[in-house]
Amino acid sequence: MDGTDFPDDLMQTQHAWNTTYRALAAPRPGNVTALRRRLLRLSVRLWWHPYWTHGPAGREELRRQGRALERQR
Repeated sequence: MDGTDFPDDLMQTQHAWNTTYRALAAPRPGNVTALRRRLLRLSVRLWWHPYWTHGPAGREELRRQGRALERQR
């Protein structure tokens, strides 16, 4: 499995997770409950994405690429 060809929807979900996590980690975030629920939903989508049917290898690579994508934007 090549760790560089993640599906677009998986990369977008990781990006949304990173953004939500940062918003929740900010000092005095607004609407904490909504952010926590969103983070939980995104976590479930990441964990159970069909891409992982062949095993969990590459999850750290996905996180690394998600962070790299954040720096590009």
